[in-house]
Amino acid sequence: MNILFVCLGNICRSPAAQGVARVMLANNSRIIRIDSAGIGNWHEGQAPNQTMQKVAAAAGFPIGDLRARQVTASDFCEFDYIFGMDRQNIADLQALQAVHGGKAQVLLLLDKAGAATDEVPDPYYGGFDGFVESFELIRMGVESMVRSYI
Repeated sequence: MNILFVCLGNICRSPAAQGVARVMLANNSRIIRIDSAGIGNWHEGQAPNQTMQKVAAAAGFPIGDLRARQVTASDFCEFDYIFGMDRQNIADLQALQAVHGGKAQVLLLLDKAGAATDEVPDPYYGGFDGFVESFELIRMGVESMVRSYI
């Protein structure tokens, strides 16, 4: 099973989700690949946002080794599940999949999490508390993903 997490630029939310998932699923033999990507290519090759790195590492999920990349057409064929962080990510992914096809199921990360919201807010322009809030929602979403799909 291959899982991809997607946000707008792949430096805050989706690498955090990748980091949480790779720790939670480290001993799951069904998982072949866990990755993350962005809708846009603005940050391609960059490490995750420093604040998100600090929040994730403090919670036991280091992500400093990850590097941003853009979603590709082949992602829709290579991944079984693609989880977007918000409804705009989902709309963008569905539009790309309509053009490129592929087997991937495109889903909202918080869809089955039972959170007060169904979207992980983008903390990029917010303060430290916004990163903490987004990270906690991501952790909740990944836990829900594991229960519901893995």
